[in-house]
Amino acid sequence: MTNELDPKREAQTAVDTPLFSGLPGDINASFEFFPPKTEKMEAKLWDAVQELKPLDPSFVSVTYGAGGSTRERTHNTVARIIKEAQMPAAAHLTCVDASKAEIREVAEHYWEAGVRHIVALRGDMGEPGAPFVPHPDGYANAAELVSGLKEIADFEISVAAYPETHPDADCPQSDLDNLKRKLDAGATRAISQFFFSADKFFRFQDAAAAKGITAPLLPGILPVTNVAQARKFAGACGAEIPAWMDGLFDGLDERPASRQLVAATVAAELCRRLYAGGVRDFHFYTLNRADLAYAICHMLGMRPKGDAQ
Repeated sequence: MTNELDPKREAQTAVDTPLFSGLPGDINASFEFFPPKTEKMEAKLWDAVQELKPLDPSFVSVTYGAGGSTRERTHNTVARIIKEAQMPAAAHLTCVDASKAEIREVAEHYWEAGVRHIVALRGDMGEPGAPFVPHPDGYANAAELVSGLKEIADFEISVAAYPETHPDADCPQSDLDNLKRKLDAGATRAISQFFFSADKFFRFQDAAAAKGITAPLLPGILPVTNVAQARKFAGACGAEIPAWMDGLFDGLDERPASRQLVAATVAAELCRRLYAGGVRDFHFYTLNRADLAYAICHMLGMRPKGDAQ
């Protein structure tokens, strides 16, 4: 195999219309954060929220882990975003280590705090590869959680989707069956795990449509600045880190600014390919950083609301 490039193809690429020229900004974006553990992290998160707010996101979401302290941090973060930033905020909620009564209590507190949108997930046990074990008095899966939440209050509910198949699924078809159960239980939309091939997402869309799934499927976009960290995330959710990405980040371990530029370029190109295929709603995994997500949205034509276009 050779690494030589096709001169004719490269010449055509050089004179084609720039990928990002003239885009009208007709997209919607949502952003995911995780609850801060320290005052310094909270300040960083709040800076990110404030930087992304002018883009008028469809919603922002805050992740959630098992355990009381994490639940409290998620609740406080979501409540602050709603109250102070006045942005639509969704709280993540999982089945892990929680009885139905505990989940009801958490959900009711969310409703009282003004939360109307829940990202309902089965969740993982914490250790990579550890099998999910339902709480004896809890929900067995995300579809049951969705049904339970709908009985508690009229939440808008998002669920997870897996373009490259969840590691616990027997096959892609059974994974799609599970997605359909979650949506049929009352979920409004599905947010995908991150991926790095537009073609894989388009194939997933087609397979979902063939299953009769008509709910919106939002692609989850992860701008990668740390390949090792991304590989760890990918191992937990069944995503593939392509070999070419390793090559792009090789030699940049001690060059954070260069890593960011590469990360923004890779993610923006993925979003542009998705846009060309008709995608207009994007969900960004920010890792509590606004700069990369903001830059990508800007390249896709989004501008702060009220600014001159």
